[in-house]
Amino acid sequence: MEMKIKRSLPVLSKELRLVAWEVTRRCNLACVHCRASSEFGPYEAELDGQEAFELIEQIARVGKPVVILTGGEPLLRPDIFEIAARGNERGLRMVLATNGTLLTEATVRRMIDSGIQRVSVSLDGPDAESHDAFRSVPGAFDGAMAGIDALKKAGMDFQINTTVSRANNDDLGAIMDLAVNLGAAAHHIFLLVPTGRGKYIADQEMTAEEYEKTLHRFYEQSCAWPIPLKATCAPHYHRISRQRQKERPAAPEPAGEHPFHSVTRGCLGGSSFCFISHRGQVQPCGYLEIDCGQVRERPFEAIWNESVILKELRDLNLYKGKCGRCEFIGVCGGCRARAYESTGDYLAEEPLCIYEPRNS
Repeated sequence: MEMKIKRSLPVLSKELRLVAWEVTRRCNLACVHCRASSEFGPYEAELDGQEAFELIEQIARVGKPVVILTGGEPLLRPDIFEIAARGNERGLRMVLATNGTLLTEATVRRMIDSGIQRVSVSLDGPDAESHDAFRSVPGAFDGAMAGIDALKKAGMDFQINTTVSRANNDDLGAIMDLAVNLGAAAHHIFLLVPTGRGKYIADQEMTAEEYEKTLHRFYEQSCAWPIPLKATCAPHYHRISRQRQKERPAAPEPAGEHPFHSVTRGCLGGSSFCFISHRGQVQPCGYLEIDCGQVRERPFEAIWNESVILKELRDLNLYKGKCGRCEFIGVCGGCRARAYESTGDYLAEEPLCIYEPRNS
């Protein structure tokens, strides 16, 4: 009887390159897919100003990552520009993710003065009707367009982010065209992960087959698109791109490391990326809401280096099911949040992948 020899897989690097920090959970919109189920608030026990400054110091002691100031809506935090300036002083690359509706020329000037290098604006439809339905607030699209205009007038680098679900998948090409026409520096798509309010629109999550077709189509567009495209929360895009490189090479990555666009592996949770909640809980990502440590109780450096959960996510030998057998595990890894939502096990196989590994 032939015995299979278990592969010895690498342990991923723990070099910290990207941190998403939910500086507030407050938001002026009520998006149907929101990971945080954000509302206007207030939310108790958010990190105060002094705690925020201390967290900046702790992150800087681990490395010099890109820090995404996110929410909720980060512009609802009164000291957001002081936080950004402190991070900039400590050598961190500060960027900000917004819905765009609160951007004004004065706000953008303060962003630039505080050292924010790039802004992402979320657009989930190519027009007011589709985007406002996603965002659950009439006028959200027009507000985002006005905000983008303010960014352009001030010369602030910006990109468009789009959460892709069954509801707007057919509009993706039109949204990509809009991003180009607006003058965006890049367009990033995020495949819906059904957490937070997203659990209540789980019927809008694409099937594994639809997911695969969408990523193949996205690859085709990336080969000749005039701005950089990136698929996030879609780890098997990295498997697809490697499968298709020989037949049609994708457009090269832009020279140098750009904010929001510096890491090209699939699932980054726990290796080069982590998420910090508004209350200071460190998580592998925003969609994988498991407690790796509280910054009010332990230094961020200790959490990043010593968390059992993060260590397990870095060890590819622990991955289960077909993810554990897959020859693309090093570049893909499967979505750990989808695995957890489906099975309760963050090391289980990705539920929305149709690929059958050669090692099966």
